[in-house]
Amino acid sequence: MTAVRTGAVRTRGPARGVLARYPVLVALVIAALFMVLPFLVVAVNAVKSPAEYAENGPLSLPRGLYLDGIEDFWDRVDFGRKLVNSVLISGSVAVGAAVLSVLNAYAIGIGRIRGRTWVLAFFVLANMLPQEALVYPVYYLSKQAGLYDTRLSVIIVFTVIQAAFGTYLLASVLGRFPREIIEAARIDGANKWQVLWRIVVPVSRPTIGVLLVFFFIWTWNEFLLPLVMLISNDNQTVSVALGVLQGQRLMDATMTNAAALLGVLPAIVFFLVFQRTLTRGIAVGAVK
Repeated sequence: MTAVRTGAVRTRGPARGVLARYPVLVALVIAALFMVLPFLVVAVNAVKSPAEYAENGPLSLPRGLYLDGIEDFWDRVDFGRKLVNSVLISGSVAVGAAVLSVLNAYAIGIGRIRGRTWVLAFFVLANMLPQEALVYPVYYLSKQAGLYDTRLSVIIVFTVIQAAFGTYLLASVLGRFPREIIEAARIDGANKWQVLWRIVVPVSRPTIGVLLVFFFIWTWNEFLLPLVMLISNDNQTVSVALGVLQGQRLMDATMTNAAALLGVLPAIVFFLVFQRTLTRGIAVGAVK
């Protein structure tokens, strides 16, 4: 009789565990809907005509595809050039910041430089500084260096800013790197550069991939510093073009939604393309 009761208790355990997961799953689905719903509303209103929008409101479904708003916005702001500028700046910052983070973290995490704790604290402090505090110094230095209103100035600034976070993260990861592997490589005759590029970088590739994705998206969404540093239309990014256009010219609601859709769509596509890299990097970091 006792064995039967014990078996019954054992069978109830997994069932209760499965039932306990349903509230969490429902909460995650609701949160996902709240995050996706604004994007869907923007996408739906971007393909409506102004008359249809005024007649039925923003929550109605379109009766057809009205693409004139997207085409007019594309031509008005020269969106193709702005898109190239944003991709060039974000991609350059992502690669440059990742390389700089690897070099800094290798010196701090594996090289064990003196004052390692204070150096990491400095990087954390640099990453926490608000961009409003950097506007005038960056503006003045770029003027003195002749880099004002150039894409290179924004690339340099954001490479340093993003590398501060990347250095802090990678230094903590490389600080737990197995010393036996490095010692074995040095016994085999590998120098410091060979240890870095042939051992440390391949092992840390998932984490570096996560940083590349984050750096690209973070730089893509930046507005304040590009607004101050890039004043000519030929050098402006997508986010700056959207903000400046809203302040200078009147657009109807459908064109506004088309602008928002075109502004966020490339970042979403980039995230979906590299989603596997992001999830693999997070999973590997969790296992480590």
